[in-house]
Amino acid sequence: MSIKYTKDHEWVSRPDAADPKAATVGITLHAQDALGDVVFVDLPEIGKTYSQGEVAGVVESVKAAADVFMPVSGTITAVNEELRADPSLANSDPTGKGWFFKLTISDPAQLDALLDATAYEKFSAEN
Repeated sequence: MSIKYTKDHEWVSRPDAADPKAATVGITLHAQDALGDVVFVDLPEIGKTYSQGEVAGVVESVKAAADVFMPVSGTITAVNEELRADPSLANSDPTGKGWFFKLTISDPAQLDALLDATAYEKFSAEN
């Protein structure tokens, strides 16, 4: 499984090597730490197409609200209804059960500009 990260603290994984355009998106451990207890998530509409960097959702916590940006361009294929029902999953398991949405990537080359785990850890420590 390949995971990349954005400087806006989203992660994107491609869990299925058989379908390199299928991806899952969520917020990072760093993001959920900064936000505190997540109390609400606004997830995108299935079937909607977004451009890279466009706001695709919102996460609200006891401290603040933050936009969830599209790490790559694509079309939403699924949203995490469990997360909608229990937003605390974004805190307890942000890179597992706390995923936000799935998409079909329209330009896989955009992944090349995202950070790998080492670069993201360094970025997060500095910012």
